[in-house]
Amino acid sequence: MAGDRTGLRSAAVTYELTGLTDKVAVVTGAGRMRSIGRPIAVELARAGCDIVLTGTGRPPEHYPDDEKAAGWRDIESVAEEVRALGRRALTVVSDVSNLADVEALAERVMGEFGRVDILVNNAGAARGDDRVPVIDLDPALWRKVIDVNLTGSFLMSKVFGRLLVEGGRGGSIVNISSIAGKAFSPSTSAYAASKAGLQALTACMAGEVGKHGVRVNAICPGIIDTSRMDDLGRGEVWEELIRTRVPLGRAGTGNDIAYIVVYLCSDQGSWVTGQAWNVDGGTVVQH
Repeated sequence: MAGDRTGLRSAAVTYELTGLTDKVAVVTGAGRMRSIGRPIAVELARAGCDIVLTGTGRPPEHYPDDEKAAGWRDIESVAEEVRALGRRALTVVSDVSNLADVEALAERVMGEFGRVDILVNNAGAARGDDRVPVIDLDPALWRKVIDVNLTGSFLMSKVFGRLLVEGGRGGSIVNISSIAGKAFSPSTSAYAASKAGLQALTACMAGEVGKHGVRVNAICPGIIDTSRMDDLGRGEVWEELIRTRVPLGRAGTGNDIAYIVVYLCSDQGSWVTGQAWNVDGGTVVQH
């Protein structure tokens, strides 16, 4: 880390993450106000990156009430936060599960910035009617979850991974997975399978592109307090869930995930690859 290179401790030493200034980071699924993607984009910008923000172009009538009240504008609002930090921002409505969309996105990124250094695969299917036993699961819902969570990350990694390799500067891919891909709870088969598959994709790709200086890691969040969890409410049921599931006694925030993303993309994370990090307050210990 910057500052005391000797390893000796001193009260005057300031530690900071380095190596992110003027890098270009692509963050998918970055448009929600209470989310994981938004703080990832903002913290990477704060660390010195220019940011490409993608979203699905969800209609405003589908926004949560707090987004409507705030006059939220999806990825455009996040882009304003990035620019306020003095960094460039490009917004693109894109379907990560569609190869043509992904290739068009890559073309726009290279046309605008001429490079890419970081990819964060954060786009994910919303919680929904897939949370049922396998024997009751609609195959269409299975496909939707797999297409967005796993195939989308595969397509983004395939297209942008090639750009990272061809760029010759190394780089970092961070896949936002879930502890569901390790815990394997009942009635989560589509989601858990998509996230376990994403962890496998992470490990396999890390072994393929490491020789080019490209690192590939996954983060496995636990219970994160975002708008995607609003169906659970924030009353007694929520508090009981935290009490019984999280040893550290609180839900996570998007920033808890964002800080680990920034570390993995920094110089200080340059010897970490092929890993799936649990960031979950101690909920699971599976590796």
